[in-house]
Amino acid sequence: MTSRSSYLTKNFLIKLQNLPPAQQQQVADFVEFLAQKYSHSHASQPKSGRVLGLHKDMGWMSEDFNAPLWY
Repeated sequence: MTSRSSYLTKNFLIKLQNLPPAQQQQVADFVEFLAQKYSHSHASQPKSGRVLGLHKDMGWMSEDFNAPLWY
């Protein structure tokens, strides 16, 4: 741990200890929320790649596609 991060940690802990117990619990809940949020994002399965030809021959075009839009 660098001296800057050590300072930030100590400063954070001092501020946390000065909070009332209810707010300390809110901080703990928020830290738990962040830990779960970011642990799931890394643990989630990678997205599958695109499937070539999945919608082949499923498109259609209106008969008047090339007609002017404004008359």
